[in-house]
Amino acid sequence: MKKEDKELKHAIAQDYETGEVLMLAHMDEEALRLSIETGRAHYWSRSRGKLWRKGEVSGNEQIIKDIFIDCDEDAILLKVKQIGGACHTGYRSCFYRRINGEIVGEKVFDPEEKYGKKEDK
Repeated sequence: MKKEDKELKHAIAQDYETGEVLMLAHMDEEALRLSIETGRAHYWSRSRGKLWRKGEVSGNEQIIKDIFIDCDEDAILLKVKQIGGACHTGYRSCFYRRINGEIVGEKVFDPEEKYGKKEDK
């Protein structure tokens, strides 16, 4: 299914204890249903065009503690316990740098160890 055919909601993952914003992703109805049923964050990948569970490859899971929906019902806030890093680059949060490029976040894993080296094309 093409991403244009999906009704997606923005989904913000936030650390349930500290309030740190970890990442922004997207959810369709199935991702939200699975997240509620399993207690693990599921998202819709716009780039891959498929459903995925956070941590299915990396082991960096998000255990859901609470779920909120905004007043317009077009954005979801997941309060989660983050296992490992939330960002595929190895940082705890996807928001690890300031607009001027200054790195302020904590790197918690090596992406090459989790995902393997990217091959040159």
